[in-house]
Amino acid sequence: MYCCSCGVKLSDAEVRCPLCGLEAYHPNLPRKTAQSPYPVELYPEKEVSPWGIRMIVLAAFLLPLITVLLCDLPLNGTVTWSGYVIGALVLLYVVAILPLWFRHPNPVIFVPIDFAAVGVYLLYINFAVAGNWFLSFAFPVTGFCLLLTTTVVTLRRYVRRGRMYVYGGAIAALGLFIPVMELLLYVTFDTIGFSGWSFYPMAVLVLFGGFLIFLGICRPAREMMERKFFI
Repeated sequence: MYCCSCGVKLSDAEVRCPLCGLEAYHPNLPRKTAQSPYPVELYPEKEVSPWGIRMIVLAAFLLPLITVLLCDLPLNGTVTWSGYVIGALVLLYVVAILPLWFRHPNPVIFVPIDFAAVGVYLLYINFAVAGNWFLSFAFPVTGFCLLLTTTVVTLRRYVRRGRMYVYGGAIAALGLFIPVMELLLYVTFDTIGFSGWSFYPMAVLVLFGGFLIFLGICRPAREMMERKFFI
């Protein structure tokens, strides 16, 4: 018996082709019990310890942290520019690497942690440059993004239906917040005037969010859009 895909000769006891993996079956030939002429595992796979990988990644992050500190402290006697680099690396680690320490990371938990890390990093930059923009601008913007993203992630994880309502409401809420963000810019930075540019993206996002909510309400329109765009 030969494989129909790659032509390798198979014994009558073969279930799958050892070369291409195609299932070996012939309805007119009785299946016999025999030993396969090919080794089962010529190169057995070895399991890699996930803890070893995590420790290697942690060491890869600690190495640049120590390097920038050793470059900054001897020259300036204190932490100056290295603080920005260390903060960015820690933020990257929290966002991208920290969930890998858990077998089943819950995004409902890690999304607030990520935004909290972003807020702490912005707070550090605010103090490092002796600014006064964190409480009046960075904190409300980061807090709104935290609430909006956490709400969307939580609803999509625990609520099986209504995705159009969730996405449409989130996009509309983002559009309504843009004028507030422009007002915060105007209050925080006196050099930036309130020109009203935020109403243009607000109108687009609110209309698009309302359209998604309409698709969630009107099933025929939703099915037509799914057929139109292969969703």
